[in-house]
Amino acid sequence: MNKFWQAAGLIAMTLMLSSCGLFGDDDEELQPKELVKLKNTLKLKRLWSTKVGGDAEFLLVGLRPAGDGNLIYAASQDGKVVAMDPDSGKQRWKTDLKIDLSAGPGVNEGVVAVASRDGYIIVLDANSGTEQWRVSVGGETLANPLVKGNSVVVQTIDNRLVALDRFDGRLRWQLEQTMPVLTMRGASSPMSVGSFVIAGFDNGRLIAVNVETGDIEWDSMLALPTGRSDLDRLSDIDGAIAVVGQDIYAAGYQGRVASIAAESGQVMWSREISSHVGMAADWNSVYTTREDGEVIALTRINGVESWRNDDLLRRDPTLPVPFHTVVVVGDFEGYLHFFSSIDGAAVARLRQGKKAISNEPLVVANRLYVQSDDGSVAAYEVVQDRPKRRAPDVSATADDS
Repeated sequence: MNKFWQAAGLIAMTLMLSSCGLFGDDDEELQPKELVKLKNTLKLKRLWSTKVGGDAEFLLVGLRPAGDGNLIYAASQDGKVVAMDPDSGKQRWKTDLKIDLSAGPGVNEGVVAVASRDGYIIVLDANSGTEQWRVSVGGETLANPLVKGNSVVVQTIDNRLVALDRFDGRLRWQLEQTMPVLTMRGASSPMSVGSFVIAGFDNGRLIAVNVETGDIEWDSMLALPTGRSDLDRLSDIDGAIAVVGQDIYAAGYQGRVASIAAESGQVMWSREISSHVGMAADWNSVYTTREDGEVIALTRINGVESWRNDDLLRRDPTLPVPFHTVVVVGDFEGYLHFFSSIDGAAVARLRQGKKAISNEPLVVANRLYVQSDDGSVAAYEVVQDRPKRRAPDVSATADDS
């Protein structure tokens, strides 16, 4: 009997060690990719950094800076909203709303709009920070409010698009899409194209809505749910929507990235790429980050792949944002990565802080503005090398003496 239990124990121990080795390998494979040493060939300068408010780490909120060409605005999870000088970061005004915020700010038409975690939309005067109104929309939003004409348009995480009057907050119109059984936490921010509001939903549909009437102008299926399980059928459009002229670019989780005509909703081209951060674009290319962290660039006209970079695998990278001749990506350790927009080569890296950068940076003119999860905002610019002055050539006219 003793020999039997000794043999059984030996077999059990062998299985445990084998299992540990197997699981260890799996864990190692799932680790974030380590950063390799990089020599910066793009010179960058931090202009200023300021603390806006409290920490938002692990809360998955949609807070990122916004600009109106005059000031930079930012909001923090603990209810602070700040207007800053873009050159110095000096505060023009600061308002404490005394409520937890989940998204914003959205800026236009002289107002600043933010959203609270318990479903309130709050509008402030852009010049003074004075609160003008707050109204409940009955659901949390993680998408930046869109201020367009006489409306403040908000998308909630329960698949509703709501338009409020910009002056008093009264309901103008709302529409609702079917809600899948299982969704990811997030929502794409509505975008403006002409008289339309473009919005993506958790059922994989991209819709154009007339901003004045709330009528649906067209409806396009971007990410078709497939598979047997609810997890397999996830098809959310949660990321950023890019607009260049009359062309719209959007991405769906477990779906595709696509170019859509703004006038008709017709899909011009599409590629099978799964992304939950959405798309960004410049005049030549569109950019996205795959769900595993791989950064990809496609030609804007036809969707042909230009390059891909896997330096940030499993590092929770943000959407790549075009800036000068590079695209900028933040990651979960507070690093900013700069990749050439031509070939995807890494050209610079800097660390803003030790907290994650969860939302994509903002580019206004020649400046880059980044908000970290610790509630701080920093501004950067590219340092241009000045040409060396050469002494005039006087050899032809010089006197021999």
